[in-house]
Amino acid sequence: MTNLARLNQAMGLQRSSASSKQKVQPITQVLKNDENSGDLSLASITSNLHDISNPNKPIPSELAYNSWLVEHPSALGSFDRMMKAAKGKRIVVFLDYDGTLSPIVDDPDRAFMSDEMRAAVREVAKYFPTAVISGRSRDKVKEFVQLSNVYYAGSHGMDIMVPPRPLRPCDANNYTTAMDIKGSDVLFQPAKRFLPAIQEIRTLLEEITKKVEGAKVEDNRFCISVHFRKVREEDYGILEEKVKSVVGKYPEFHLTLGKKVLEIRPSIEWNKGHALEYLLDTLGFSNSSDVLPLYIGDDRTDEDAFKVIRSRGQGFPIIVSSTQKEDTKACYPLHDPSEVLTFLLRLARWRKASSSSRSLAQIWGVGSNLPRSV
Repeated sequence: MTNLARLNQAMGLQRSSASSKQKVQPITQVLKNDENSGDLSLASITSNLHDISNPNKPIPSELAYNSWLVEHPSALGSFDRMMKAAKGKRIVVFLDYDGTLSPIVDDPDRAFMSDEMRAAVREVAKYFPTAVISGRSRDKVKEFVQLSNVYYAGSHGMDIMVPPRPLRPCDANNYTTAMDIKGSDVLFQPAKRFLPAIQEIRTLLEEITKKVEGAKVEDNRFCISVHFRKVREEDYGILEEKVKSVVGKYPEFHLTLGKKVLEIRPSIEWNKGHALEYLLDTLGFSNSSDVLPLYIGDDRTDEDAFKVIRSRGQGFPIIVSSTQKEDTKACYPLHDPSEVLTFLLRLARWRKASSSSRSLAQIWGVGSNLPRSV
């Protein structure tokens, strides 16, 4: 393999087939939470192209990733085994958006999902309850996805629209009722009381970031994102200090770091893991021992959802990553959104084939004892 080919492979332009032959690890394996974004710079890649005399020698990043795959077998290579484990169970699908359904792009307003991905999600939602849980505002992610047969949770799960259910006393202060084109749905917004302060912070951030070239403030309704993917490296420290100076004035808020983004959120006990539990509860699955949550996400905020699935003792936490994530709670990786697309299409085809087999069996009078998933 030439040095150029090795560089392409390290940058994800080529893929190794090793992931399809790995042993499936049990969901009960204990792993630590991910604290690193795992970004791989071009400089670090090219610095590893050192052995000109042996161009076929794998570069360290490739070796590390393939070694990691031994403990974290690919979701594609493990698909048949995963579906075997789902026999007699009901799968509920949860999806992150950025970096999962769409690629990470320089301009967050142009993080469009492909028509093929949209069709795949639509097909999956025909067979499984499906929700998109994003750090974006709920309206924004709904605008990107453009599907009516999925549930939406924005602001890292702090803004959820679901069908109505009996109201519990502990929920009463967090609900508002909204009308949509299908009738009366319920909005669950545990951070609603912070909205006035959030708008104040957004105004201040927009003012102080004007002089930092490339910085972009995004209003996600119940949280605020300051994107710095286009900010020069020498200006990042200045931007960070400016953002910290604003957040410091609001003790009920905290600052977190994502993939080339600083996020300001209310300091409440609520995250994507809580959103997953809430949706399972609202959809009637919280007390069901035969339910398998399947969550696909790429960011550290998705680790909270992975933890919840781990704590349930059953389900499929899947991380989207092209580099090793030693501390992730996920059991299975997918390399990038293109592999997410392949996985979703395969999941829909598997369920469609199962339904066809069940219908055929019922015609012949042998289908009454078939499990929900076969």
